[in-house]
Amino acid sequence: MTSERYNARDSEPRWQRQWDQKAIFASKNDDPRPKYYVLEMFPYPSGRIHIGHVRNYTLGDVLARFMRAKGFNVLHPMGWDAFGLPAENAAIERKVAPKAWTYDNIAAMKKQLQSIGLSLDWSREFATCDPSYYKHQQKMFLDMLAAGLAEREKRKLNWDPVDMTVLANEQVIDGRGWRSGAVVEQREMSQWVFKITKYSQELLDALDGLDRWPDKVRLMQRNWIGRSEGLLIRFALDQATTPAGETELKIFTTRPDTLFGAKFMAISADHPLAQAAAAKNPKLAEFIADIKKIGTAQEIIDTAEKQGFDTGIRAIHPFDPSWKLPVYVANFVLMEYGTGAIFGCPAHDQRDLDFVNKYGLGNTPVVCPEGQDPKSFVITDTAYDGDGRMINSRFLDGMTIEQAKEDVAKRLENELRGNAPVGERQVNFRLRDWGISRQRYWGCPIPIIHCPTCDVVPVPDDQLPVTLPEDVSFDKPGNALDHHPTWKHVNCPKCGGKAQRETDTMDTFVDSSWYFARFTDPWNANEPTTPAIANRMLPIDQYIGGVEHAILHLLYSRFFTRAMKATGHIDMSEPFAGMFTQGMVVHETYQKADGTYVTPAEVKIEVGGNGRRAVLMATGEDVAVGPIEKMSKSKKNTVDPDDIIETYGADVARWFMLSDSPPDRDVIWSDERVQGASRFLQRLWRLVNESAVIAKGAPAARPAAFGADALALRKAAHGALDKVSTGIERLHFNVCLAHIREFTNSLAEVLGKGGTPAPDLAWAIKEASIILVQLFAPMMPHLAEECWVVLGQQGLISEANWPQIERDLLVEDTVTLVVQVNGKKRGEITVATAAQNPEIEAAVLALDAVKLALDGKAVRKVIIVPKRIVNVVG
Repeated sequence: MTSERYNARDSEPRWQRQWDQKAIFASKNDDPRPKYYVLEMFPYPSGRIHIGHVRNYTLGDVLARFMRAKGFNVLHPMGWDAFGLPAENAAIERKVAPKAWTYDNIAAMKKQLQSIGLSLDWSREFATCDPSYYKHQQKMFLDMLAAGLAEREKRKLNWDPVDMTVLANEQVIDGRGWRSGAVVEQREMSQWVFKITKYSQELLDALDGLDRWPDKVRLMQRNWIGRSEGLLIRFALDQATTPAGETELKIFTTRPDTLFGAKFMAISADHPLAQAAAAKNPKLAEFIADIKKIGTAQEIIDTAEKQGFDTGIRAIHPFDPSWKLPVYVANFVLMEYGTGAIFGCPAHDQRDLDFVNKYGLGNTPVVCPEGQDPKSFVITDTAYDGDGRMINSRFLDGMTIEQAKEDVAKRLENELRGNAPVGERQVNFRLRDWGISRQRYWGCPIPIIHCPTCDVVPVPDDQLPVTLPEDVSFDKPGNALDHHPTWKHVNCPKCGGKAQRETDTMDTFVDSSWYFARFTDPWNANEPTTPAIANRMLPIDQYIGGVEHAILHLLYSRFFTRAMKATGHIDMSEPFAGMFTQGMVVHETYQKADGTYVTPAEVKIEVGGNGRRAVLMATGEDVAVGPIEKMSKSKKNTVDPDDIIETYGADVARWFMLSDSPPDRDVIWSDERVQGASRFLQRLWRLVNESAVIAKGAPAARPAAFGADALALRKAAHGALDKVSTGIERLHFNVCLAHIREFTNSLAEVLGKGGTPAPDLAWAIKEASIILVQLFAPMMPHLAEECWVVLGQQGLISEANWPQIERDLLVEDTVTLVVQVNGKKRGEITVATAAQNPEIEAAVLALDAVKLALDGKAVRKVIIVPKRIVNVVG
């Protein structure tokens, strides 16, 4: 038995060097074994990894190590999502080049990731900001352009007038630019878009086949795609109120049943009818200019105060020529959705109700809940959007909602105005084409040249990559590429005349929408992929990342995979066969009396008669313990992975991240439980050393027979092996760790008996200790390598095969049954697994607890549920 403690500081770097020197985690594309591709979402090189990275990458690493031991050719690569605004901001604030800042951060973070002991194939590493990567992205853009999957169009966008750039909806906070704080404006600008809407139905339908994705993620994708079936209705316009040339207003609705509850029409500020009316009405033009200042973000529009302007135009109800509806320009209707026009039924839509209550237009309920008296049913401040029967709807009265929808659709389909029906069934999607143009420097250049003569000209393939200039200045607001004195000035490849490069760069979501395919053969300098290799290695068997990327990143990647298929780069549609979204790492917050936050490293927790108390170590003053929240710099409740690894070692951090809760749930950081993980590691170290002493004297050959003690230990070992194997495959890592602890206790109990074990038991102890080390090797690989040596095993455990389960040892000789009398539990009984019903019945009726419960009553029958329950009915 060793008296020495396991020394992580010495062990972990040593084993990491050995793994690196032998390149044991580098996968080969010509490996004949079945492939397994596990990938965690690659990080942005911000300069430091956080504790959430440790959890995310540990989850994937356990699976990668396990599948490698199971005999698969595992692809487990790492790279860097390296373009983006943070680098540009750093360049402005620190007066450094974005490239230098980015690559310095990559070097620092790579060192940190390597300290965790991840089994990554670093030979495939790349950064998306490297021209050797984005060259191929530019090539695919041109291929998509040729295939009709990319095009240039005018769009309404959020414009920051200070930073002079387009902002994504997520970058507009309370109507202002997230960085400048300037009031955001709407601008119509020419933008490059990817035609993701061409795949709307396919992207939706394919979700049904992604059965290894979380249900919540598939639902989020469904909602984002937003398929809706409805009716396109052509409302005639009252010619006496309408600008010349306008005769009708088209709207798309999913609720044609509510037409008799209509109180107004609303159109987008960008609708042609609004523009025609504004040309003759200065006040309307001023109103339109004002509402355009709130930007295009749907969340802002939904939460902003509802505003409208009565244009004076009147629309005619399709079922009543005398019914005239006022047409408003409204701030909550976007041209990009449907037709840019709606009819408002305020009784059954909260947004419409808020609008009519503001403008005094009233409401008429047309759907009455079952059991409610239609005569007394009124709507005031809350719209009713539930089920019911039609009321106040003439020929629809008494119908269900679905019956009314069908009746309205048939009537309007059969009513013609001119040569076209007034109503037409349609399917609409919420999904819009993906605008990829960004007015910033640090992104992938769009390989297009604008020529006064030839218009839009693709950069020839042999001139790729179009690289970013490094001698840029950020002294002026806006895009540094626009200000560069020479970069954008080129000759047109077609006519040779003077032309200009496209100065917009690509949305960084493009970079991360195909990187997983590049990992399959990053050495191909001529093409984005080697199709034969990509088709063999893809799809990714298990993708792991945060739920915050469950919509856009996954959706864009699914689109991009289809686009790559359409352009011949791969031959599949879905990139991720399995998807797993891990929970966050959370921590309590600590605040001083003045309200300022302090870090966990500055706080000491004292536990006494009055419960937990937090004090500031530097001064001893009390610190208020706040709620458990997501770790954030603003609330200072972060834990530095380097500090944890320096204090306890990477294996302890990995074990804690896996043990405390299911991996899809948040894990609460606890110093006490981290210390508990450290104690368990030391216990394993001592236990393996004790076992090693016995293992040295164990017979080399497997004994012909095993006694009761040896058999019991072997059953425990193979039972744990079976449960942990199944648990890892299902990503139930916290359950796996519980089984390892349970098995550890079984082995410790045997060793605790002391004395010299019989040869069969010594052999079983040796087998059990080897299995134990292999079970925790994916979670604590450094400790496992050290224990492997102690046990006298050859080679590295990281290269060892997973142990074979002896299934006959999983068969239990006995089974414990619950005993009930008249349905009430009275005890338990253990019987032989092979026992027949008469034997079980006799044993149960002989129990004192059963006799006492029967109290002399005759037994009418005994019901035996195999391997579960025996119920005596008296």
